[in-house]
Amino acid sequence: MLPFVPRARADFLLSGILASGSSVRSAPPRARRHQPAATARSLASHASSKDVGTVVTSGRKNRSCPRNMEYENKHVLAPMVRVGTLPLRLLAAQYGADITYGEEIIDHKFLKCERRINEHIGSTDFVEKGTENVVFRTCKQEQDRVVFQMGTSDAVRALRAAEMVCKDVAAVDINMGCPKSFSLSGGMGAALLNKPELIHDILTTLKRNMDTPVTCKIRLLKHSPDTVELARRIEKTGVSALAVHGRRVSDRPRDPAKWDEIADIVAALSIPVIANGDVFEYDDFQHIKVATGASSVMVARGALWNASIFSPEGKVPWEDVKREYIRKSILWDNDVKSTKHTLKEMIMHYSCLELPEGKAVIKSDTLADLA
Repeated sequence: MLPFVPRARADFLLSGILASGSSVRSAPPRARRHQPAATARSLASHASSKDVGTVVTSGRKNRSCPRNMEYENKHVLAPMVRVGTLPLRLLAAQYGADITYGEEIIDHKFLKCERRINEHIGSTDFVEKGTENVVFRTCKQEQDRVVFQMGTSDAVRALRAAEMVCKDVAAVDINMGCPKSFSLSGGMGAALLNKPELIHDILTTLKRNMDTPVTCKIRLLKHSPDTVELARRIEKTGVSALAVHGRRVSDRPRDPAKWDEIADIVAALSIPVIANGDVFEYDDFQHIKVATGASSVMVARGALWNASIFSPEGKVPWEDVKREYIRKSILWDNDVKSTKHTLKEMIMHYSCLELPEGKAVIKSDTLADLA
């Protein structure tokens, strides 16, 4: 479990922002070169003086970043678009998450990035060239647990993107379950479920050329035997683990997850299976594990609403989680749109956006406003 972020640092920032209207702005996040000196000194403590400058990946085979990732008896933060950025990942780990997935990043977009060390906040940023837009931000504190999830429909492109980031993450995951139209139209996400040859090509290409663990996340096919057969083919590519969302592409979040069909997959495979679907309380980790036989358990909405779901001591009040999330968003200069989206999801679950707090979040333009 990660140590709590020192509250003195966070409270210093928050009190300063509230008192002075300081210009901590985050739309989009930047790998800044100039910040107030005191803030820069306070936040730069994690940065290494040896890692200064811009690093552009060469594109050669990368055998220099081996990782050992365990997938047995783990509690896992699921990949969530617009939500799974650095503050939420660190917050989940703080409460007990063993593995934290980042939000899906499309390979096309990632290949337009360059790697920079952000000395001011101690992060490693992948910044879109010609802009200051941070596409993916990580840090040393999560290097042994963060999973970079990629959207792709091409093996060579996937490898080029994975080689750029493999030194900074614990594993690389291919998204094969996203049902959103932008993924399907690009032949990514759940569109891959009906292309087993392409799945094989992507996964084997990554496995042959990298030592970093490679995994993928799928949804259920229309018929359980077909899902089992696909899972067997995926296992043969040599992936380290398989995450399974217990819903079909046509299912909605309100539809119950089909734990019995995840169990069919677990029974057919020898690699670890990570079960995902309908985990909303800490006890649900054990419930789904017993029902499916899965090695580990992944949670999405339950962690979005209250990241302390990972704590064996029980959830803490969501207002406390919300404040800690805002602290981390300020400390790590998170994108204000991402921060607002996450806060709105929390508020909609526990309260209402029409109340003063919700309206204030909607009107906020900066992290200072949110604080």
